[in-house]
Amino acid sequence: MKLATIADGGEKVLCVVDQEAGRLLKLGLASTTLEPGAAHPFLSMIDLLDGGDRALDTARLLVEKWPEVASQALSGAKLLSPLPVPRQIRDCLVFEQHLLNAMAQWEKMTGKPSSPISPAWYQRPTYYKGNIYSVVGPEEDVIWPPYSEQMDYELELACVVGKPSKDVSVEQAAANIFGYTIFNDFSSRDMQVVERPFGMGPMKSKDFDTGNVLGPWIVTADEIGDPQKLNMEVRVNGERRGGGNSADMHHRFDQILSFMSVSETVHPGTVVASGTVGTGCGLESGEFLRPMDVVELEIERIGVLRNRIIRP
Repeated sequence: MKLATIADGGEKVLCVVDQEAGRLLKLGLASTTLEPGAAHPFLSMIDLLDGGDRALDTARLLVEKWPEVASQALSGAKLLSPLPVPRQIRDCLVFEQHLLNAMAQWEKMTGKPSSPISPAWYQRPTYYKGNIYSVVGPEEDVIWPPYSEQMDYELELACVVGKPSKDVSVEQAAANIFGYTIFNDFSSRDMQVVERPFGMGPMKSKDFDTGNVLGPWIVTADEIGDPQKLNMEVRVNGERRGGGNSADMHHRFDQILSFMSVSETVHPGTVVASGTVGTGCGLESGEFLRPMDVVELEIERIGVLRNRIIRP
C-alpha cells in the first residue's frame, strides 16, 4: 500500500493511494462503513502505526472494499508530508562514496585536509537527530534561510518504524519496519563549515523551517520488497545531477534499527534516513542551488518528491 496524508477542508486526512487508478481512499471515512467493532478511526499516520497489525489489516480490508463514499481523485489533492510530525528523525550517513566525495569538497571549501574515514564508521551506523517540527511534503516551497549563501539538497531513502523496538535483533528489526519514503535533507553548506569544528553535530545548517522534506507517501514494506536494491536519482530543473542505488549502503536498515535499539526504545513513527547516496547532493560536485530551483528526488518503487526552493 501507498499511504499519504492530504489537506482536506482544513484537516489532515490519512489516505491510501491507488496511483494506477489515480484515486485516493480516505481511511477514516471509509472505516465508518464497517461494523463498529471492526472499525478504526485512522486519525493520522501515527494513529495507524500505533494501531499495529490490526489497524493495518483493517486498512487492507477497506482497500479491498474501496467504498466510493470515501474515494476521490488523486489529481488536485494537496499532498502533505505523509508524517506531518514524525515521532523522531534520525538521519544516518551510510554511503561511503558520498562521504569520500564530500570530504574532498570540504578540503576545497576550507583549505584544510580531511582526516581518513574512521574505522568506527565501518563498524557501526552514525546518525544525528533532526528537527521533527520543520517537516514539509511534496510540492511545498522550501524557504532559504537568510544566513546562508550555499544551499544544497540531499537524496535519501528513509524507513518508517512501525513497532516499538528495543534490543531487537537484526531479523526482528526488519519485521519492525513499516515502510519506506523519500527524504530530502536541505542543508546550508556554508553554515555547516562554521558548525563542523564544534563537534556537536549540525545545528542551524539543518535546523530551519521547511528544511526536512518527506514524501510523496509511505510505501509499506511488503510492496517495496528488498529495500537494498532501489535505484535513486536527483534532478534539478529537470537536469540529472546524480544518483545511485541503495545497494551501496554500508549498513542496511535492519542493521541500523537493531543498533539504534540497543538499551533504547525506538518508537513507531520514527523516520530513519539513509543519508545521501553517492553523488546525491551538490556538495559532492561543488554545484549548489539557486533561488527558484526545482529539486526532484526519485526512488524506484516509491515515486518522485518535488520541491522548489525560494529565497525571500
